Amino acid sequence: MPIDLSNMPLEKLWQLFPIYLTGHKLYWKNWYEDEKQNILKILPYGYIKRISHIGSTSIETIQAKPIIDILLETTNECKFNYIKKILVENDYICMSESIARMSFNKGYTACGFADKVFHLHLRRFGDNDELYFRDYLIENEDIAKLYEKLKLNLWKRYENNRDAYTESKTEFVNYYTDKAKNVYGNKYGVKN
Repeated sequence: MPIDLSNMPLEKLWQLFPIYLTGHKLYWKNWYEDEKQNILKILPYGYIKRISHIGSTSIETIQAKPIIDILLETTNECKFNYIKKILVENDYICMSESIARMSFNKGYTACGFADKVFHLHLRRFGDNDELYFRDYLIENEDIAKLYEKLKLNLWKRYENNRDAYTESKTEFVNYYTDKAKNVYGNKYGVKN
């Protein structure tokens, strides 16, 4: 019987799935495109407003965890529990959920990471700060390099504590996301 990762204590998850960074890989874009097509095939037409490649693997100038982050924005009519059922039936593990957000992982196995690993962020259309942050770093390589330096400094300290690693980046991410929103305005729509 496979191990139920969704019920595994965080400490064990962090040991099994440590943080590590690597130089950018050109094939990450292809992994994203392939998984996007898989998602479009399994989810009902009309619920999806936008699918986007986010996170550091979408920024070619910096190192990243080799995990493809995907933002899936839905219509207001979309029933998250219905989408959750479909995703779980197609090898995604629901790792967190609230009324307005769900987070899924794919490529996490009882033996560690699979060859291809994905994080899928399910949101309502307009709940997409990650798009602003991504675009700002792509257009401002000096800021992207500062972000990379921060991540490299945090990597070994929090190799087995993903929450602390993420929390330690929050101030930086929020600051530059706000700057990006001032630059781009309503480029990606507003939260409904």
